[in-house]
Amino acid sequence: MTPNPLAPALNRERLDAIIVGAGPAGLTAALYMGRFRRRVLVADGGDSRAAWIPTTHNHPGFPDGVAGATLLDLQREHALRYGARIQAGMVRALSITDEGFTLEIGDDVLRAATVLLACGVEDNAPDLPEVDEAVRRTLLRICPICDGFEVTGQRVGVIGNGALGAREALFLRTYADRLTLIHIAAPDALPAEERALLAQAGVAVIEAPIEDVELQPARPRALCFSGAGRVEFDALYSALGVTPRTGLALAAGARHDDQGRLVVDDHQQTSIPGLYAAGDMVRGLNQITTAQGEAAIAATAMHNRLRGL
Repeated sequence: MTPNPLAPALNRERLDAIIVGAGPAGLTAALYMGRFRRRVLVADGGDSRAAWIPTTHNHPGFPDGVAGATLLDLQREHALRYGARIQAGMVRALSITDEGFTLEIGDDVLRAATVLLACGVEDNAPDLPEVDEAVRRTLLRICPICDGFEVTGQRVGVIGNGALGAREALFLRTYADRLTLIHIAAPDALPAEERALLAQAGVAVIEAPIEDVELQPARPRALCFSGAGRVEFDALYSALGVTPRTGLALAAGARHDDQGRLVVDDHQQTSIPGLYAAGDMVRGLNQITTAQGEAAIAATAMHNRLRGL
């Protein structure tokens, strides 16, 4: 990694805030803190989930849709315009001090009075070849709230295990009436109650291992499941859940709920004073607009905390 020419000064400086994560939440908070005239730095690990989005038609203000990477570029430019600093690198450790926090970012040890964690989540992706590319090309989808409208009337398959997969298939019933749950776990992992709901909604269930699922990139948007015969789909969803990236917070002693997400108050503050969190690592909705709103709440609370309120 190229040495950061600002590192010596940053290592001596006590920042008002460090934001961990340069996705929609982190960059929103950076904009707000910059406009609050605060000394703020964003640690950019370079792996925002939003960058995977080919085009979203679900984000307000973009009626023709916007690519995830384009949205991130716009947010980055906006935050930089008001003085936010963005430093590439993963945060290796977060420690609580008498004056706030220290964070190790690459070879740098930075200090800040407040910290916002906007680290997001990691998808529990199906074990299929070139999954990342399949998501970028919309051969495989991961968010029916974001893009369920785009599969209206299509043949839709849902890769899932247990009740979570059943719930996602039932959610998609709003858009498609030709739905199949490809249940890749043991049959007893899908409770009888969920099976009954699926049957009532007209959702077919195929019991099969993940090895029987095949992506066909040569036929755009056509996906194939082979095993119990050969069943083709126009769209395929992964419903295997996510893993919140909460390691830094948990190592510092922050509380989490039974789903592994961080517990925060009405101002997005965790159980550790001065440590805030926003976005997917807090709330299970996993939406850009929600993450941005939570970041705005958190940044305002951080500014007021620095004011002594």
